[in-house]
Amino acid sequence: DELSVLQFMEKYGMPRRINEEIFIAMGKALDFIDPDKLSMTVILTAMNRFINEADGSQTAFLDGNQPDRLCKPIADHVKAHGGEVLTGNPIASIELNPDDDSVKCLKLADGSTATADYYVSAMPVDVIKRMIPKNWQQMPYFRQLSELEGIPVINIHLWFDRKLKAVDGLCFSRSPLLSVYADMSVCCDEYKDPDKSMLELVFAPCAPVAGSDKNWIAASDEEIIEATLGELARLFPTEIGPGAADGAGAQLLKSAVVRVPRSVYAAIPGRNKFRPSQ
Repeated sequence: DELSVLQFMEKYGMPRRINEEIFIAMGKALDFIDPDKLSMTVILTAMNRFINEADGSQTAFLDGNQPDRLCKPIADHVKAHGGEVLTGNPIASIELNPDDDSVKCLKLADGSTATADYYVSAMPVDVIKRMIPKNWQQMPYFRQLSELEGIPVINIHLWFDRKLKAVDGLCFSRSPLLSVYADMSVCCDEYKDPDKSMLELVFAPCAPVAGSDKNWIAASDEEIIEATLGELARLFPTEIGPGAADGAGAQLLKSAVVRVPRSVYAAIPGRNKFRPSQ
């Protein structure tokens, strides 16, 4: 974990072409950062699963949007077993018992409270760091979270006026701007369209901390879309851009840019020891 991917390669005499052919795509897909910044532990963990697990290299898509096809079934299951799902009322603070600093209750944004026998956090690291009560902040278990920081990433959705030659699955890219992408009109039932393609892409790295030479998070939607289309024209010259048979290629009908300033934590060398046990 103390070595980056490139440092590991240099230490063990691995040829640079392995980085260019494999590790660039893997690093950008697994943690949205380039191999010179990524801990080799991440790559080795993924490769171990690819090699030793029968389904370790498979990817799958929801057949619709996340609220309906992921969140709703979970909520329905909780309710069916006597539970309650609260939305639109986020946690304002974690209140502690004064005698032993255990959790007394969760204070919600509207001033109400919620109590339970057990409390489970599924928050990103940058959010939970803001929620940690003052009395917990110096505990080693929570103090180590200060060493972890979320990595920025941008998701892009592109609707085209025609069908592209698509692969039914997730594609990994060695592009300097794009990470993984898929034609959702082929991969996902909700977006199925026999005549037009809808590409969903991960734009990464998108900030200097992740290896980009530009802070794309701060760029306008127009700049991001222009750069993405330029990269797609380079990757697919016969379908997008002036290299296409008709001299123009597929035309963009509409687009959406979703910025996530803090996503998964940056798995740079030396960070693994700061991950809390679960």
